[in-house]
Amino acid sequence: MIRTARPADLDAITALHTRARATYYRGRVPEETYAGEPHRALAREAWSRAVARPAAEGGVLCAEQDGEVTGVAAFLTADGETTLTQLHVDPAHWRRGTGAALHAACLDAWRRAGIERVRLEVYAHNLRAQAFYATRGWLPDPAPAPAHSGSHLTLWLTVSGE
Repeated sequence: MIRTARPADLDAITALHTRARATYYRGRVPEETYAGEPHRALAREAWSRAVARPAAEGGVLCAEQDGEVTGVAAFLTADGETTLTQLHVDPAHWRRGTGAALHAACLDAWRRAGIERVRLEVYAHNLRAQAFYATRGWLPDPAPAPAHSGSHLTLWLTVSGE
């Protein structure tokens, strides 16, 4: 089931976010950037702000199975641009359709809102995520990456009216 996230989901979302990031960052970036209590507190605060956003500014969607949050996606619309800021699936639930269902729910929300184009940044070493997005029509930004993007690639999706 895909549903709108609630404040009561924050602990589950934060824990899932931490597990997912640890899976694809481990061995590539310093552990303190994705693990430990300081990271968990910052992540929870960021998710709290995202969940509290007015619908016109974005949304947070949860995938839930048997009462457990198994995935989460967040998007933000600011200054006329919509960004998929997060899409995480609990590693224990990978390859079960959770990410695809979250992505489809985001597409539905973007279509309802009349959004035509969405961007995202993906960690350059996260080839799994890049393949996931590529199969859903996301294309690399043809412009050179800005210096501040560091180890991330920018992808764009044209949202069709289908």
